[in-house]
Amino acid sequence: MKREDITALFPEATPEQINKLMGINGSDINNARSGAETLQAQLNAANDELKKLQETAREVERLRNVETELTELKSANALRDMREKVSRETGVPMSMLTYDTEEACTEQANAIKEFAKPSMYPTVPDGGEPGSAGKLSTREQFNEWFQNLS
Repeated sequence: MKREDITALFPEATPEQINKLMGINGSDINNARSGAETLQAQLNAANDELKKLQETAREVERLRNVETELTELKSANALRDMREKVSRETGVPMSMLTYDTEEACTEQANAIKEFAKPSMYPTVPDGGEPGSAGKLSTREQFNEWFQNLS
């Protein structure tokens, strides 16, 4: 507000009245500016606090991810150690063990060992060596074989 504005609105106003109005107007403006500056300072402080909280939230999320990864690694190491133990105890390669508990892996290892046992092959009279002569001649061996078929 300017003095000319007051004079235009109130032509009969005296200079003391105009000065008094200008003082009141100036005080109102200063109060409004002061309030705006205070609000701006509060807003800036709140924005700074928000940035800190966002950084903290990102750090918490990063730490949660690290914690999850650590838990997974510990679990994988425990599983590997358990399978190594079963492998050492049973003689079955660790790569063949797939279960998640020691009992199940031990059962699996025993089943693998049972399956891998060599089956009993028939005894060969001449030891199975090429060129070795058996106790019977070829004719006698053929005759014995033929007799066993009937």
